[in-house]
Amino acid sequence: MLLDDELPGLKYLKMLCEQIPELEVVKAFDNPETFLNEFPSMKFDLCILDIEMQGIDGLSIANLLGDKPVIFTTAYKEYAAEAFDLNAIDYIRKPVTKERLQTAVNKALNRIRQTNPPKNFSQINTNKGKTLLFFNQVAHIITSETDSRDKIAYLVDGKTLVLKNISLEKLLQHLPEPDFCQVNKKEVIALRSVQFFAHDEITTNIIQSSGKPLVITLGDVYREDFLQKVRV
Repeated sequence: MLLDDELPGLKYLKMLCEQIPELEVVKAFDNPETFLNEFPSMKFDLCILDIEMQGIDGLSIANLLGDKPVIFTTAYKEYAAEAFDLNAIDYIRKPVTKERLQTAVNKALNRIRQTNPPKNFSQINTNKGKTLLFFNQVAHIITSETDSRDKIAYLVDGKTLVLKNISLEKLLQHLPEPDFCQVNKKEVIALRSVQFFAHDEITTNIIQSSGKPLVITLGDVYREDFLQKVRV
């Protein structure tokens, strides 16, 4: 959530936030009173707000947010001590830069993760009803040959699940991003399933019925993302 009563500054802050992959702007407010009326009914993990505003200042608003993490932005340096008394994530002097904002966001992510450990499963629709898909049980996912809307999840115990009506893009939103990677148009692999890799293929530790390891094509479009994730 963003709050700054100066519209040009708010638009600039929103533009910066949209350039940071870890952030999704739920809503941007240029009026503190409107923010106060709406925030109790909205879901958000972090608030980035100005301090000097008409009517009510950002420090007072932060007090009303309870345990929600906040990042303050301000043109004034005299509020820093008060901001940190409120256990603020960070205090950014204007003009805000993308690099400085990214540093503050990284701090916020660390605190949020400590407070809310990520779940190790997700609820997914299958051909047998809903299931809890535990991430550490997934070895490989491939688009179904009989219906491209469905995906086949191969589990580490040799079992399979038919995941119904879900795109690979949507499926990746359920999976922990550092642990899974799409490697071509039809397949996603758990990085722990990688045994060897070359420029255009991945040899997995998944043993097929023939007794040979499964080899997967590494597509040009997905190569850089894969190499980034396996880079030590």
